[in-house]
Order: sequence, then structure tokens, then C-alpha cells
Amino acid sequence: MDDELERIRERKRLELASRLSARDGVIEISDHGFAGAIAAHRYLVVDFWAEWCGPCQRVAPEIEALALEFAGRVAFGKCNVDQNPKTARSFGVEVIPTLVFFSNGRPVGRLTGALPRETLRSQVKRAFGLSE
Repeated sequence: MDDELERIRERKRLELASRLSARDGVIEISDHGFAGAIAAHRYLVVDFWAEWCGPCQRVAPEIEALALEFAGRVAFGKCNVDQNPKTARSFGVEVIPTLVFFSNGRPVGRLTGALPRETLRSQVKRAFGLSE
């Protein structure tokens, strides 16, 4: 019983941390918090990026806009590959920006490159089986 209570407390703590660290509707994801982020969100899109990456900078506003558009249905997160190499490596991220789509904690899709918002929107809908 104590172990179960501790797991529930940890899950709630991670959920709260995710909400508090959200910026413009986008969660900051680290190596340390990655497992909690995918556990806390049924549908999650993770943008693997770096500050020095021009295409990453171009796609960032599109991700922020989609995070607001899909709020309550799909969570969006950003994982800086320079600061969090373990997570990037574990998903074979070699090119950035790379978006990985997670459904119930499992990767179900991937996109690479600075794609237009409409393309990203349609891929989010397709990956998670969402309609209008």
C-alpha cells in the first residue's frame, strides 16, 4: 500500500512540475523528467531541438501555436538535445528539429525538419486519430 501511495504522489508531483514548467503551452522536457512527461500525457509531441539550430528556431512558433490549438487534447514538449543527450540518443535523434509523437508512452510517429504548421497539424491529427 505504501509503494502504491508513493507512486501516486510521484505521478502527481510530475504532473504539477510539468504544468509549472510549461511555457506558452509547451513543456520543457529534460533527461530527468522525460519518463514522467510521457506518463503524464496520453498524447505528447516532443520537439528535439537546439538553440544554435536555425530550422529549430523557425519551427518553434509553429509548435507553440499548435500547443495552444490542441490544448487539453495533445501536450507538446521541447527537449534541448545539447542539454539532454540521453533522451535524444534513446530515440535515435540525429537530425534536428525532429518531432516524436507519443501515444500512451510509446512512439507512434516522427517528423524531421522545419515543416509548415498545416503539415504539422495534419500529422498530429493522423498520429493520434483526432478529428476536427
